[in-house]
Amino acid sequence: MSALKNDTFLRALLREPVDYTPTWLMRQAGRYLPEYNATRARAGDFLALCKTPDLATEVTLQPLARYPLDAAILFSDILTVPDAMGLGLYFAQGEGPRFERPLREEWAIRALAAPDPADKLGYVLDAVRSIRKALDGSVPLIGFSGSPFTLACYMIEGSGSDDYRTVKSMLYQRPDLLHHILEINTRAVTDYLNAQIEAGAQAAMIFDTWGGMLSHRAYREFSLAYMARIVAGLKKENEGRRVPSILFTKGGGLWLEDMAATGCDALGLDWTIEIGDARRRVGDKVALQGNFDPLCLMGSPEAIVNEVEAILESYGPGSGHVFNLGHGINQHTPPENVNVLLDAIRKTSPGYHAG
Repeated sequence: MSALKNDTFLRALLREPVDYTPTWLMRQAGRYLPEYNATRARAGDFLALCKTPDLATEVTLQPLARYPLDAAILFSDILTVPDAMGLGLYFAQGEGPRFERPLREEWAIRALAAPDPADKLGYVLDAVRSIRKALDGSVPLIGFSGSPFTLACYMIEGSGSDDYRTVKSMLYQRPDLLHHILEINTRAVTDYLNAQIEAGAQAAMIFDTWGGMLSHRAYREFSLAYMARIVAGLKKENEGRRVPSILFTKGGGLWLEDMAATGCDALGLDWTIEIGDARRRVGDKVALQGNFDPLCLMGSPEAIVNEVEAILESYGPGSGHVFNLGHGINQHTPPENVNVLLDAIRKTSPGYHAG
């Protein structure tokens, strides 16, 4: 593997000194880019795009060809894991992901097994290897997975949901069944992320998209406890350097201290949290990533620059900050507004790293 030419992102995650605040964007390869839409049309559908390593490589690299970003993130989907468990993932036109066989019956839940990543998710690992080769050491590659609880939400509901009533009913009626699913998911995610790291991912991120809709006690029992086990089980070094881990619970601002105590290297923040407050709360335990409101990119250039400056000022001087959005980039974002964002970060952030 080629030596890394720009490791600013990895150093910031480990709170080592950097010259500027590094940046990548959640969902940076996505529908706001015309070149992505062209490749997706060639693939035929979203799942074919995920499952064809050459095309996944192509779309992973597209934002890096257009913008001066400090990391690439593997192009895939969190639902590849339950798909590999045989739940029958498909994407209905205009409706998002659905499963043919959601987990509703006890026998199906008891029969659930963690897939062997090399066997059932080999196409993802092939994509990781292909992307690393194509990046040629320019910037690091982030691997990722959904959290056990977030995966369980889709596996039980069978699709996205407004209130996750089916999951919460199971949580309060049959917690033993939900714990069984989470147990299997934890094993699956740990194996999957470690396989990504072995294939060449240089950082690992866990997306807990739905943990924030749990009650305080339920979050700790049904989401955080399992993510802590994954963090503990992750391969911490590969290719002679540390592989940092990032935990992100959307709506998780109440639990930052608990999340920081898992042993992860960094926390992702959504836009509802003041990053300076988050830094004061977690001290020097973890780096912080986030928390620009993705819909600010629909605003005027002045609004974007003002928000960048406010976030950098709130975080303050020193390392440990990765600039990012508080959630995925919106598909209607004008691509030129991303240039405004990145220019403002590159112009303003070095002042916070001087000396």
